[in-house]
Amino acid sequence: MPGYDSAVLHELLAGCLKRNRRSQELLYKQFYGYAISICLRYTRSREEAKEILNDAFLKVFTKLESFDTERSFKTWLSRIVINTALDHYRQEIRRDVFESVEIAENVSVDETVISKLSHEELLSLIQKLTPSYRLVFSLSVIDGYTHEEIADQLNISVGASKSNLSRAREKLREMLSKINIDDYDRVAR
Repeated sequence: MPGYDSAVLHELLAGCLKRNRRSQELLYKQFYGYAISICLRYTRSREEAKEILNDAFLKVFTKLESFDTERSFKTWLSRIVINTALDHYRQEIRRDVFESVEIAENVSVDETVISKLSHEELLSLIQKLTPSYRLVFSLSVIDGYTHEEIADQLNISVGASKSNLSRAREKLREMLSKINIDDYDRVAR
């Protein structure tokens, strides 16, 4: 963890366990960038991401006694943030948004186009996906969940997970090709 050694993190966590506001504030500030980047992958807007982030940190502060100090705090935090985003999604959008398809084909995205995009541009494209596509794409591609884990987390079928991932990739490919066309039009003028 840049800027903090394990002794300092341990001291911060001990302060948070004692409900020390300053320790909570410092922990929040230290991990804000990391946690908000996770939230942004699961939401349409920065405001929604901040709402999820704050809910996640509330859970961190109330469940900190369950954290195993022998493990990575960042890993534990990311789990809480992702689960909070999933909880938020479940509250906002119900299962009927997911489309179930028996077999989903993988659609590849042009890696050269992606490599030229900034993190913010790529995040912006992901945020334009429908909630179900964005959620499955983020869980699978970015956070490494299997389709079985996604199906279990979202209470959908494995086929629906595969279908949503395939369609998310297709939508991203369409958006990326549009960027290429727009770039070409600007250069050609």
